[in-house]
Amino acid sequence: MSDSPIISVHNLHKWYSGVHALKGVSLDFKPNEAVGLVGDNGAGKSTLINILSGLHTADEGDVYVEGEKVSIANPRDAMDLGIETIYQYNSMVPIMSIARNMFIGREPLKMSIGGIGILDEAKMREQSVEAIADVDLHLRSPDALVGELSGGQRQGVAIARAMHFRSKVMILDEPTNHLSVKETTKVIGFVKSLREQNVTGIFISHNMHHVFACCDRIVAMALGEVVLDKPVAETSIDEVHDLL
Repeated sequence: MSDSPIISVHNLHKWYSGVHALKGVSLDFKPNEAVGLVGDNGAGKSTLINILSGLHTADEGDVYVEGEKVSIANPRDAMDLGIETIYQYNSMVPIMSIARNMFIGREPLKMSIGGIGILDEAKMREQSVEAIADVDLHLRSPDALVGELSGGQRQGVAIARAMHFRSKVMILDEPTNHLSVKETTKVIGFVKSLREQNVTGIFISHNMHHVFACCDRIVAMALGEVVLDKPVAETSIDEVHDLL
């Protein structure tokens, strides 16, 4: 793995109505590593992720992507920088097909006049099938409604979407919540495979066993600060729990 970070955050601060949610957080995320981000509710991990994904902006501090200082004012900025976030309750539309959800906000057009055109539905179907197969997810049809899929299958489609659009960093926010054991194993396998795809993974979870099963490094947060940052091989679940 390269020592040059793909994302660096320097001295990030964030306040919400007088609550100091982030207190000078500085972190590096290296290419092709899976980082487990853990902490209790209110620890600051969601605030950090929301800043990287463009939902919120920091009150102080800087974010660098591949060494360049960046401004992430909205989710589109994050996606343009190669940062894709997959939420526990992901942003797919249940009444739309898998193919439409794969390309939501990025729909290919057959022809376009002033940004308005006809959707290239055949291209969306074809590329959806390829993208889903690439993450070893087998679904009967790209025309199936997302609302008919299980929780694990929805997570698989969201991951396939991120991989298809060549994300450099994939943030997974509690992706194993409410999944069956079999589906959880599948998602953990997805996270493990990210490094082979040259993708940096940031895996947020309350389940420490899941984090230790698929991550290279653990970052623990408490009360808006980083309290531990170690390779998985150099720490333990007990040590992390003692700091939270």
